Amino acid sequence: MPPRVVIIGAGIVGANLADELTVRGWTDVTVLDQGPLPLTGGSTSHAPGLVFQTTGSRTMTAFATYTVEKLAGLDDGTAGGRCFDQVGGLEVATTPERLADLHRKQGWAVSRGVPASVVDAAGCARLHPLLDAGQVLGGLHTPTDGLAGAARAVVALARRAESRGAVFRGSVRVTGIAQSGGRVTGVETADGETVPADVVVSCAGFWGRELGTLVGMRVPLLPLAHQYVRTTRVEQLVGRNSADARSAGAPHGDPVEARLPILRHQDADLYYREHDDCIGIGSYAHRPMPVSLSELPEVGDGGVGERTQPSMLPFTSEDFAPQWEESRRLLPGLQTSKVEHGFNGVFSFTPDGGPLIGESAEVAGFWIAEAVWVTHSSGVARAVAQLLVDGRSELDLHGCDVHRFDEVETTDAHVDETAQRNFVEIYDVVHPLQPRVSPRDLRTSPFHDRQRELGAFFLESHAWERPHWYEANAVLAEDLPARWRAPSRDAWSAKFHSPVVAVEAWRTRTAVAMYDMTPLRRLEVSGPGACAFLEGLTTGRMDKSVGAVTYTLMLDEAGGVRSDLTVARLGEQLFQVGANSHLDLDHLRRALPRDHSVVLRDITGGTCCIGVWGPLARDLVQPLSRDDFSHEGLKYFRAMSAHIAGIPVTAMRLSYVGELGWEIYTSAEYGRKLWDVLYAAGRPLGVVAAGRAAFDSLRLEKGYRSWGADVSTEHNPYEAGLGFAVRPHTKGDFVGREALEKIDPDAVTRRLTCLTIDDGRSVVLGHEAVLVDGEPAGHVTSAAYAYTLGTPIAYAWLPAGLPVGAGVEIRYFDRRIRASVAAEPLFDPEMSRIRR
Repeated sequence: MPPRVVIIGAGIVGANLADELTVRGWTDVTVLDQGPLPLTGGSTSHAPGLVFQTTGSRTMTAFATYTVEKLAGLDDGTAGGRCFDQVGGLEVATTPERLADLHRKQGWAVSRGVPASVVDAAGCARLHPLLDAGQVLGGLHTPTDGLAGAARAVVALARRAESRGAVFRGSVRVTGIAQSGGRVTGVETADGETVPADVVVSCAGFWGRELGTLVGMRVPLLPLAHQYVRTTRVEQLVGRNSADARSAGAPHGDPVEARLPILRHQDADLYYREHDDCIGIGSYAHRPMPVSLSELPEVGDGGVGERTQPSMLPFTSEDFAPQWEESRRLLPGLQTSKVEHGFNGVFSFTPDGGPLIGESAEVAGFWIAEAVWVTHSSGVARAVAQLLVDGRSELDLHGCDVHRFDEVETTDAHVDETAQRNFVEIYDVVHPLQPRVSPRDLRTSPFHDRQRELGAFFLESHAWERPHWYEANAVLAEDLPARWRAPSRDAWSAKFHSPVVAVEAWRTRTAVAMYDMTPLRRLEVSGPGACAFLEGLTTGRMDKSVGAVTYTLMLDEAGGVRSDLTVARLGEQLFQVGANSHLDLDHLRRALPRDHSVVLRDITGGTCCIGVWGPLARDLVQPLSRDDFSHEGLKYFRAMSAHIAGIPVTAMRLSYVGELGWEIYTSAEYGRKLWDVLYAAGRPLGVVAAGRAAFDSLRLEKGYRSWGADVSTEHNPYEAGLGFAVRPHTKGDFVGREALEKIDPDAVTRRLTCLTIDDGRSVVLGHEAVLVDGEPAGHVTSAAYAYTLGTPIAYAWLPAGLPVGAGVEIRYFDRRIRASVAAEPLFDPEMSRIRR
């Protein structure tokens, strides 16, 4: 029997989820909301309904595209009851930087099947006659974007779900989550009722943070107020949307609320949409306004109406005054209009701008789908329904999983600051490497002071400070051989880049370099059941001799790559796992056997790691140790305990830059001393400290994949070029084995493909569309300048079967850059440099 499901929240997300679950046969669904139905007083009730499909995330675009497809087919049954008006979208540029960014977005769109074109200023005015063409340089037109009637959609979705057995109940306030044995058993209400449930899903929007506390779950979102106004009548719009004006095209002669495309003026943090003969204006240009839920009026205090909702706070006109003047410049027709009314509407923001999807780590069966806007509502609901019913989503959700954040990123202080920063930057042109301004220096390695002394330029990831390059190496640039000198870059790819990276790559390939690998996740798996535990979760054989290191994959049940791991057997019952993120820790914790035969610890913060790599690596390390670092003493993909200058370390013979060397681990207390002795001993050998920019270039030369960028659950190992990590003939059952056995490795239809740039100088950065025979066929995942080879390179998902040498084109802003399919790896395919 399908489980009993209670959904908390009857807004656009909860109603969508009830619809998605019931259509899949889960019909015992109850939807509760503290507000009256159907207008509950949450964010859905006042949402402006803009659906722009194209963002920097492929997953978010897919969510929005499904929302368009689903809502376009809905009708609430009333006159003018359409739930989606496909009026199109128009983003305008008033600066050259914004216009360039619109060309970049067009590339994203076409690579994902979303029609889009960049039009000139006159074209913008034709699409939106209220627009002053003299104010803009051009715009991005996306004809399939449009306006969702969120409140109408909720009615239509609820009606459909109810016809399949779902029950919607309003004016029910949830006060607790009943549980037994670590699982939910029901939902407790203020009336003393317990609604039985096997699965509870919180779709409560900005109230989700409080609901999470009922099960001890941190929900990292912040309620923030966002200004929205409606104008008085705009003369040019009077009569345009009447039934008479639209009788020839409107279904059943119904009036329409909007005909003009929704308009975004992102250079001023503004957007616009029609409301009959008025204009609605939304602004992100004001100061962040955090909202305390305790200060919101109770839902029942005054009822819920179109303009009286607990999530609609009083309008602060002084915050909107500059945006009103800017709006009247862009849309001169507003000169004779006024602001009729406005409000500060409450929405959810998160540390990275993404939604929050996932199951509580504390209480099984408690799920959330929060910080979801109307734009992505149907897509998120479908993904959650797939997770619940099928056990996996067809889309990669790692950027949406609530457990993607490390603990420090879920603290109230961190969430409050970063969510407010995301509000400020929501319409900014953001470079893919652009570092967070604040908070910084939360997590630093023991080498941080030494790195600062060497002029490290730090980027930040999950609150870790990570050197990107070191200015101290600039003095070596004059010694750089000509063939290692990269051509100058365009302004975009030159951001957050330095020519010093070439020096660091050169010294790694010709001498020796030290890389700080401390921020990479390290987990310790121990106990009598440790080996069997890892065997069942990975594609490689774990039952090897002590000292063995294995590169392996974790798959989902459908054979998608959940993560890649490096597992070192340090003892009969002790393994160290090199993982990718907090998602891996969360996954392993959930899989732990109940008999306590396995102990899992995150040891990242208490340890540190230096990658020592280059042809002179052994000359640096061996004189500092009495242990045998020769090729025979420590072979490739082996580990050993050792001492370097008296410091206890674990050395693993690994290299993700394709050179001789080791990952050298020690306790954090010894970290600074380890750095100092290695750096001092390496000076006569020409050692340099090297950063992530050189690392990424060198790893791409070797064809090493980066999970989350190149590979995800949407890809199987054979498509991703990782079939070598699958060992079904040397081990027993493991997650995903049955699915893999049904896949013919030679019959996959797409592959992660290596490309070299034909002109030898154009550097792309990732996410760009790739064209085959002039048509969109895939997208770039990772890219870099390959200093060893003297050419830019990229990896892209493309149709299988493209022969080596085949020509393709990469859409880079408004240019097409020619590239060629290349055999991989590009560097040292014999692996001779690593196995010295």
